[in-house]
Amino acid sequence: MRSKILSILFFALALVACAGASETEVADGGKPIGVHPPPVAKRPQVQLAILLDTSGSMDGLIDQAKSQLWKIVNEFIAAKRHGQRPEVHVALYEYGKQTLPAGENFLRCIVPFTQDLDKVSEELFALKTNGGEEYCGAVIQHAAEHLQWSAAADDLKAIFIAGNEAFGQGRVDYRSACRGAIAKGILVNTIFCGNVNEGVRTNWKDGADLADGRYMHIDQNRTVAAVQAPQDAELADLNQKLNGTYVAFGRKAEAAKERQIAQDANAAAAAPEAAAQRAATKASGLYNNAEWDLVDALREKKVALEEVAEGELPAEMKQLDKAGREAYVEGKSKERAELQAKILALTEARNKHVAEEMKKRAAGGEETLDAAMIKSIREQGQKKGFAFGE
Repeated sequence: MRSKILSILFFALALVACAGASETEVADGGKPIGVHPPPVAKRPQVQLAILLDTSGSMDGLIDQAKSQLWKIVNEFIAAKRHGQRPEVHVALYEYGKQTLPAGENFLRCIVPFTQDLDKVSEELFALKTNGGEEYCGAVIQHAAEHLQWSAAADDLKAIFIAGNEAFGQGRVDYRSACRGAIAKGILVNTIFCGNVNEGVRTNWKDGADLADGRYMHIDQNRTVAAVQAPQDAELADLNQKLNGTYVAFGRKAEAAKERQIAQDANAAAAAPEAAAQRAATKASGLYNNAEWDLVDALREKKVALEEVAEGELPAEMKQLDKAGREAYVEGKSKERAELQAKILALTEARNKHVAEEMKKRAAGGEETLDAAMIKSIREQGQKKGFAFGE
């Protein structure tokens, strides 16, 4: 009888142990196999590859790209999918310039996908144009095959190619290139710089149709109307103060800080709108400098503060102890958040002022690069489940 009771007891204990294992953990080589924290959802990805014709007649296109980069990117400041804000990655190509290697189809990947928008801006302002052969099929194929595109079907992956010569030039068939892109879920949007019917006749529309993209035409030489706004001076002041919250560290620190300041100057020289839109980008989560800024790096968990060698810290942090360093970075983070909130509020007021002013002027004519790209981004982003703020 006693042995029977003991058997029942041991069996019950075994059941309890198994139940506990399924609800908590059991060591399997020292690793828990029970309840685990839910995986962190990956943020939605937006990948925009911008392919610009840099042949001799395209100076106006490049000027528009320089001044309108920040406005285009800012479409995603208030965008969300399933409550999450996206990461925005931009790649930049040039094609159609005679100084580019003929054996490589007169194209160059200037910047692969990056969140370093200062680098993209720097390269845009460095672009020069001259005559050459514009091979649209080749540059589309290269971008589709060589950039690191997201494998997720619901991420927004789009090529924007702009130019003004026949779409079918070169050894690579544009039809094959466009079909290859869409087979990977990459939309191809074509922007013809000239008359809408000429773009249709020279196959720019056909290229977009083959890859589920949008065909657009713009006046690449149109100068965007400059609108001075009452908020501009304060935005410039806040932007300068914002730069003071960046805690540069590591080997890239000095060059990155210089690039940040240089791109502020480039935007300011391009147009009041460009400077204001750049400030708005910097005040948003789209402007990520975790590779060289400690505030961003710690927030993104790219590094741990104690792992940063003293020699890689800025001078003002080297003499502080561990607690002092943590307090310093936390102070900069708090200051940045306050400045960013002020910039975004001013930007909203500025945007309303500019919209009213543009209505008064009744600006007409063909679209510019930013207007064409923003229309496509909204249409295609909404199909991927993104909700855009107004």
